[in-house]
Amino acid sequence: MFDPRHPTLKPRLAGSGCLGAVWLALGSAAITELAARARPDALVLDQQHGLWERRELEAAIGLVPREIPVLVRVAENSALAIGTALDAGAEGVIVPLIESAEEAAQALRYARYPPLGLRSGGGVRPLQDFAGYVAGANAIATILMIETRAGLAQSGAIAGTEGVDMVFIGTGDLALSLGVAPTHAGHVEACAAILRASEAAGVPCGIFTGSAEAARIRRDEGYRMVVVATDIDLALRGFAAATAGFRDPQDEAGTR
Repeated sequence: MFDPRHPTLKPRLAGSGCLGAVWLALGSAAITELAARARPDALVLDQQHGLWERRELEAAIGLVPREIPVLVRVAENSALAIGTALDAGAEGVIVPLIESAEEAAQALRYARYPPLGLRSGGGVRPLQDFAGYVAGANAIATILMIETRAGLAQSGAIAGTEGVDMVFIGTGDLALSLGVAPTHAGHVEACAAILRASEAAGVPCGIFTGSAEAARIRRDEGYRMVVVATDIDLALRGFAAATAGFRDPQDEAGTR
């Protein structure tokens, strides 16, 4: 949970290392607590495509030690979505489907208090020490997702928007928007182009990866945040492996 007196995310983004994040979509505070015990570099709670409800989101963030930054991938670029995530105690937001510098600036305004932005004051956690929270709110990170053909075309302008803390590539939606598979040369080049645009703007670039192996490869390519595991994938593979390990190969042969 974000402690404005001891921010953990922005100082790491200012360095040169790569953050290995765990991505959580199943909407479970219990799974979040288990994931935090693995001591990842960051946790991402996915409200856009995940099952997170407001109370569970608040509970999950409260279980995470302050040394592990919690990011929320919000459902949309709106004041309500971004404000809700930050009021719950997130140290940053990942805002999806950014396609222009104007949309980038809008997301930044929603994440900041006046006079820099439009964020409304409130929330159970901020109000425990609101003066202290506001004083440290500049340590909150705003990460913008590029994941469409239009966003790709405007990647330089998006990355160059003042105040952006990271550009993050949504590989799945980018592939859909381009009409190709993620392994297609056009998709690979699109990701590389966004990375180059971010580096030219002096902004770190992250990317969604589906496995620890892919995360290591992307880290070596220069990306600054990657996804080492997702709760959906771990659950699917774990259940499948346990079931397969239990079955007797002879019984399987006899059923065919």
